[in-house]
Amino acid sequence: MCREGRCVVAVVNSTTERVQVTHCRLAATEEPNTGADREMWEVLESIKKVSEISHFVRVDREALIRFAERLSQESIAVPSWDSLHHFFDGSEKTVSYFLALDSLNFCFWAPSGMPRWETEYDSKRLSGYHGLAAALKRAVESGMPVTRAEYLARLSLGQLKDILGGVGKLQLMEQRVQILNEVGRVLLREYGGRAAALVEAADGSALELVGLLADKLTSFRDRATYLDAEVFFYKRAQVFVADLHGAFAGRAWGRFNDIDQLTAFSDYKLPQVLRDLGIFQYKPKLARKVDHHVLLTAGCPEEVEIRANTIWAVELIRQELERMGKALRAFEIDWILWNLGQHGEFKVKPYHRTLTIFY
Repeated sequence: MCREGRCVVAVVNSTTERVQVTHCRLAATEEPNTGADREMWEVLESIKKVSEISHFVRVDREALIRFAERLSQESIAVPSWDSLHHFFDGSEKTVSYFLALDSLNFCFWAPSGMPRWETEYDSKRLSGYHGLAAALKRAVESGMPVTRAEYLARLSLGQLKDILGGVGKLQLMEQRVQILNEVGRVLLREYGGRAAALVEAADGSALELVGLLADKLTSFRDRATYLDAEVFFYKRAQVFVADLHGAFAGRAWGRFNDIDQLTAFSDYKLPQVLRDLGIFQYKPKLARKVDHHVLLTAGCPEEVEIRANTIWAVELIRQELERMGKALRAFEIDWILWNLGQHGEFKVKPYHRTLTIFY
């Protein structure tokens, strides 16, 4: 499975890195001190601390246990890999396709009063993540060099618009071009132009690959500050690992010996589902903001709490299922929840809106 993104070029107010929100620019003042094992440990440890002291978001343990029991007892299966909308040829080209896809995997909602971006594929209108996956698949199959690092490094805004096509509003287009340009440059400079070489450098470790992405590519440094402490999410980096795992069925470039260490992918769809299930309880002030489509600034306490509690709630569901004798990995529970979110009954209450490149 794969996942949708959200938008705001925002977040980090740390001594080592700053991303300029007001101008939506990517900029890092220095390379972060990263290490794969440390980073993934930081994800769960940092979000757990946020969950323990959250003011705006509360996880209802009784509702969470009820949902875990439902997963344990009912025939709710982990979604099978979606081969319809994704390109796959079993070669390095597939790895490059997914790196491009997950570099752009964010912010699919449209501003109020404007139509969502959507495109046509196989005589169907697709929006959001599926639309993006299909648009890039169409481009690859038509011979456009979107999987080549040289092309990405020089990609223009006009070219990206031609690749994606469609109608409606897709936000942060300039930032999307900057991100792909950086991906192309880094691949050329450090990996011989091969996305597969980046994956191979992780030596079969999901955690190492997440760390490499966050280390080498500024747009994958998905972090925030909460009460003067850093919080780590790495949503798109983790999605890339899970996508390779799903596409290659755990073999070749999708084989990772620690895939079970991935957390949930904190976005805007999962909180919507968790709230509908009663697992998330918002303070009235936050509920009004979300329900009235008021933008939450990336990195604000409300937004950080929503994202952190999303990851922690999925981890708690995983632990409950384990106690019930059902083994599901966090990213598989994520896939289940995200798929539920595509159904109308889980769209009664809106999702929170944040303009960011990270989800």
